[in-house]
Amino acid sequence: MSELEVNIDISLQLLEVMDDAKVVFSAFVSTALNGAGEKNGSECTPRGTHIIRAKIGAGCVNNTVFVGRRPSGETYTESLKRQQPDRDWILTRILWLSGCEPGVNRLGSVDTMRRYIYIHGCPDDIEMGVPGSHGCIRMTNKDVVKLFELLPVYTVVNIRE
Repeated sequence: MSELEVNIDISLQLLEVMDDAKVVFSAFVSTALNGAGEKNGSECTPRGTHIIRAKIGAGCVNNTVFVGRRPSGETYTESLKRQQPDRDWILTRILWLSGCEPGVNRLGSVDTMRRYIYIHGCPDDIEMGVPGSHGCIRMTNKDVVKLFELLPVYTVVNIRE
């Protein structure tokens, strides 16, 4: 049995799930507005090899709002958005990434997991295919649910420019 692998291309704003050399799922994403980078506090998307350390949100309804990786009890709506227009919405599902390369994206001031870098859902009106996040990889809610169901924990995620 082959293992799935995720490739995220920052320059193309594209996520692809590979099964050997075959693309089995692809979706446009939105990575960091500040571009690529690994430093804590940079609000950049970290490059290199990662794994999915945890999957959070199984069974939650679409547009479930997460705070600190826990459902907040809220469901995202336009009304909630108007009440909190500057909030960075983490919705529906979370795939929490952990870096695999010490000094590059693991440990110290470049640790992806300690930076709370996720692949997660976002409001449906956020445009995919253009940078806009605070470091995470944003996906449509529909796509993040598909990805969540497709990938097991410890799947390799390669992030490149």
